[in-house]
Amino acid sequence: MNLVNWNPIREFDALINPFGGRGASRAQAVEATGWLPPVDIAEVADAYHIEVELPAVASDDIAVTVKDSVLTVSGERRREDLADGRRHRVERRFGKFSRSFRLPEDVDEEAIDASAKDGVLRLKVRKREQATPRAIPVQVH
Repeated sequence: MNLVNWNPIREFDALINPFGGRGASRAQAVEATGWLPPVDIAEVADAYHIEVELPAVASDDIAVTVKDSVLTVSGERRREDLADGRRHRVERRFGKFSRSFRLPEDVDEEAIDASAKDGVLRLKVRKREQATPRAIPVQVH
């Protein structure tokens, strides 16, 4: 019998990618979607913290949704049109993006906070409070 330790962070790493399935590489996902913003995920005692780099993305162009234990951050980074002139080099990626993560079982889906500052979207995904065991006295007759 093999025992496997459950790691809730591994659940976040399982990117749900409609363009190639669970095993799709980051390069395949970027090619299919235009670009993928980098994500950092950390865990503390009462929550998971997710930071998504979204430079030059307006807050109106960002959507955060949760459905069936899947957290999705999607949106679009738009390129500004040049009225006069031409571009000599374009290295930044533009277009629509979507990142999805399966949430661990200990998450309270109703307690997710989102804020954005300095081009970083910060999500705080709170954990459910664990039921504390209580002693039940046994009466002897």
